[in-house]
Amino acid sequence: MHDHHTSERLASYADVLAGELPDSWTSSHLPADAKDDLAELADRIWDLDLVAASLAEHPLQQAAILSRQDGAQLVLLDRNDERDGFLIAAVAPHALPDEAFRGIPEPNGIALADDPFLSAEQVTGDLLARYDAALAQVRHNALGGIQPSQPDRVVLTWQPDGSIATTPADDRASAVLMAHGFVQDPQSGIYRLGGDDTQAQARALCEIGPRLDALGIGTALQHPAGRAAPTTAASVPHVPAGPHTPTTRSR
Repeated sequence: MHDHHTSERLASYADVLAGELPDSWTSSHLPADAKDDLAELADRIWDLDLVAASLAEHPLQQAAILSRQDGAQLVLLDRNDERDGFLIAAVAPHALPDEAFRGIPEPNGIALADDPFLSAEQVTGDLLARYDAALAQVRHNALGGIQPSQPDRVVLTWQPDGSIATTPADDRASAVLMAHGFVQDPQSGIYRLGGDDTQAQARALCEIGPRLDALGIGTALQHPAGRAAPTTAASVPHVPAGPHTPTTRSR
């Protein structure tokens, strides 16, 4: 059923569509023999309506993935009916807890006509708008009590496991954090500093303060609302306060 011509048509349509969407998108094709990748993709399609109904009757045999620089993804697939065109749906971000999706309506997919230029307008004004709203809410939920940082301050939040998490507002702060042991989760954008070695953690925090302050960025250390502070005094280092550092308070 999915011969070379059909696969080429899907891939070509996806290439044109990606070039017409706002921001920077790329496209890639998953052929029928990429069974593991197709199965993983099918599990992440963020839809409980048109696309889900189609997949229930016609398991995914091929797909084109449209990817944006920030990690957002759309999937383009065959309609498997008598009509021309394709179906397109949002792809849910992976590596986020199930709780982050709770209470958020699925940004259900839509049917596209056989014209990628007109379809780009439809995707932008409908699916993409709903997808971006859902993505923002999911990523916010994944923060789990982490107060967003601002360009002039980095908010560091203790986590129940003893690690420290933050979401820096720009690349300057990110570079300082990564130079002192913070690791970024590519899906949520959260930077974490492990708490297994509390002395190393304390040293990192004490060094981060002056380096950020030299860039005009203050620091604040907080505990998530409703969570107890760590009980070991040695594990709560002082973050040096510069002129840009606001009073630390829980959200």
